[in-house]
Amino acid sequence: MSFFQALAHYGFLQHAMIAGLLASIGCAVMGSYVVLKRITFLAGGIAHAVLGGMGVAYWMGAAPLAGAAVSAVLAALLIGWIRMQWHEQEDILIGALWAAGMAVGLVFISMTPGYNADLMSYLFGNILVVSHADLWLMGLLDAVIVAITLACHRQFLAVCFDEEFARARGVPVTFYYLLLLCLVALTVVLLIRVVGLILVIALLTIPAAIAVQFAGSMRRIMLLAGALGAAFNCAGLALSFSPDLPAGAVIVLVAALSFLAVTAGRGAWHRLRRRIGS
Repeated sequence: MSFFQALAHYGFLQHAMIAGLLASIGCAVMGSYVVLKRITFLAGGIAHAVLGGMGVAYWMGAAPLAGAAVSAVLAALLIGWIRMQWHEQEDILIGALWAAGMAVGLVFISMTPGYNADLMSYLFGNILVVSHADLWLMGLLDAVIVAITLACHRQFLAVCFDEEFARARGVPVTFYYLLLLCLVALTVVLLIRVVGLILVIALLTIPAAIAVQFAGSMRRIMLLAGALGAAFNCAGLALSFSPDLPAGAVIVLVAALSFLAVTAGRGAWHRLRRRIGS
């Protein structure tokens, strides 16, 4: 049975497709800010520190996603504070927090008896097990991200492009910067079910990194990144279906290969134009 035939018959594939589309919305909005602000390393620190909250929640018998959401926001606030207070040493401190978060998660997971396959799906992603509740949660997170972005878009742009000028204009830079990082944290939680914590940064940044090369305004970057994210999710699902490969990994591979192809193609095109011009 082909992927598209199966899509029409199986609810779990329909859920996976909807989850991919919902994830692409958060990726497009927050990924654009992450790429333009060049805070991929900070976003990576947030993503990996989330494992600590998931491990504690799992040990306490609570929902791992609830622990992920709490720890993601706390990690975002802590990382933002570190960047502002110790700018010269931020890479070392954020790297330490990155490692500490993962270590805490592994310790609490090891303290919990038994093996939980569902927890492994949070780490490595399993878009094929997305439930109705997950879809509602993803939709809610998308709504929160989009609503706050629409309300604070101009302030976010000011913070991303020129913090000193924004301060001179009276913009509370610290507040909006920390708010931006908190939204990035929520986007990480949004993507956990799709590609897992290990690959979340790739899907967060690659569509926006491609879109930046073609779009000249933030609005167009977000729209193009959303379309690319949706295409990568759909293509990854389709390509992984017949050979029974991990869907999240295939989605990221499609995105990464597309980024390399686009970047190499643009470089070759620019070299060709220079030769023709000379």
